[in-house]
Amino acid sequence: MARHLITSALPYINGIKHLGNMVGSMLPADVYARYLRQRGHEVLYICATDEHGTPAELAAKEAGLPVDTFCGQAHLAQKAIYDGFELSFDHFGRSSSAQNRDITQHFARKLHENGFIEERAIRQVYSLADERFLPDRYIVGTCPHCGYDKARGDQCENCTRVLDPTDLIDARSAISGSSALEVRETKHLFLLQSKLADEVERWIDANGADWPTLASSIARKWLTEGLQDRAITRDLEWGVPVPADTWPELAADGKVFYVWFDAPIEYIGSTKEWADAAEDGEVRDWKSWWYEADDTVRYTEFMAKDNVPFHTVMFPATQLGTREPWKKVDYVKAFNWLNYYGGKFSTSQRRGVFTDAALETLPADYWRYFLMANAPESDDTSFTWELFAAGVNKDLADTLGNFVNRVLSFSRKRFGDQVPAGAAAGAAEAKLGEQIAALLAEYEGHMETLQFRKAAQSLRALWSAGNSYLEEKAPWMEIKTDQDGAALTLRTAMNLIHLYAVVSEPFIPASAAAMRAAFALPGDDARWVTADEARALDAVPAGTPFTVPPVLFAKISDEDLAAYIERFGGDPDATAA
Repeated sequence: MARHLITSALPYINGIKHLGNMVGSMLPADVYARYLRQRGHEVLYICATDEHGTPAELAAKEAGLPVDTFCGQAHLAQKAIYDGFELSFDHFGRSSSAQNRDITQHFARKLHENGFIEERAIRQVYSLADERFLPDRYIVGTCPHCGYDKARGDQCENCTRVLDPTDLIDARSAISGSSALEVRETKHLFLLQSKLADEVERWIDANGADWPTLASSIARKWLTEGLQDRAITRDLEWGVPVPADTWPELAADGKVFYVWFDAPIEYIGSTKEWADAAEDGEVRDWKSWWYEADDTVRYTEFMAKDNVPFHTVMFPATQLGTREPWKKVDYVKAFNWLNYYGGKFSTSQRRGVFTDAALETLPADYWRYFLMANAPESDDTSFTWELFAAGVNKDLADTLGNFVNRVLSFSRKRFGDQVPAGAAAGAAEAKLGEQIAALLAEYEGHMETLQFRKAAQSLRALWSAGNSYLEEKAPWMEIKTDQDGAALTLRTAMNLIHLYAVVSEPFIPASAAAMRAAFALPGDDARWVTADEARALDAVPAGTPFTVPPVLFAKISDEDLAAYIERFGGDPDATAA
């Protein structure tokens, strides 16, 4: 079995994340990690809050808190939400950790030793009102490419073009709003990406052939445009400090590393945090995953498309330049954007459904299933409350939830609280078993290739097969003339419920646990279902005690839908009309 290292792009510390952030990295990584664990693989799923850079300092300033205090509180707030979504991180760390500081400084020293970091005098924007040099994100203005008037000095949120602060039109300080800016000389460290470009391209040629088109095309675009040497230090109070033993002058000036330099390194730092957190004599070897990792380690990264260049070009260049055997990504699963009624979710503008409000509104499984069934894999997709309600009602409430409830309720009413025996399986059950085995293989294939929308379709087809079998056999009619036949039908359907509980767990873990707990099977340790087991449908034998769980999925009524639209906003055009 392979050892699977999985990371999802680190969520920024400044504020609660929206559904677009969730489906763009963390949720699909969790679904994949859960699936691989069920299939018997060793999995290490790592994530962390991204706590450095301008957003953290600006958010702390707005909150009136020291930045370290703000980040500590925000980390706990975000972790509570991810726990609510049942994200199964092996470790959810912090980029401000001592482990990340030490490893980031180690990377910088090695790059310097190998001639890939250079100290340069540059001209940088200085704010007269704030009496300080402004890092790129402390400068806002109009993007010269698309005209977006809230573009940051490092990247335009609207068109994703990478920028320099001096590119902005009508630039102003994000701290004071002052446009009294001038350019002065200061010194910074530069990562010499131009010297590593050929190595990065050869690495992508050798390793990126199987990446999704979205990921590979973005990486190729950066390479085609030419890798530029990039400043990797900033003038901030909060960040990984430049080590004084290597750059004493810059350290004395308070320079810290650029957030996009240290944030990917935090995947390694968070893994070391995980290792250092071991208790009761347990030994966790973080280096076996990252440093001289053997061929059994397969590393998969999950991220939205705006993060792709940094993970496919800048971070690999950083790793290659150390001349050390750091594990590099094998597969980049990139996502397009989930929009909200055709417009972007936006943390800064509070547009769309945010994850805390989502959990306050409906259970996590509703969101988990819908988001993955509509994941923006091939193109941007749009969240609407109408589409969400239709998906929940049709797939979860009607197809799965209703099947579970009516099978168990009817069987209890007519046969008592144990799985009925009835007749031996016949032609209908053999046909069903073959159908389930084929659909299960299809589902597994999509999960193995990280095609989540297709996997959700196959999972839905598995649920639908049970309903078709039930409608064909009609045990509520069958029982009038053939009690043993009706008992067989219900026993088979109960075995489908157990199968659904096992294979649905990556998508809807809480509901899967409730389905599985309906049956009193003390020895039930099945992690997955084999093709033979799917054909046999006999994991739950006759005589097994069972209970009827509460309604798994409540339907979203028209009144609910209207209330959600009123609270969160719906189609702007419809509202205007």
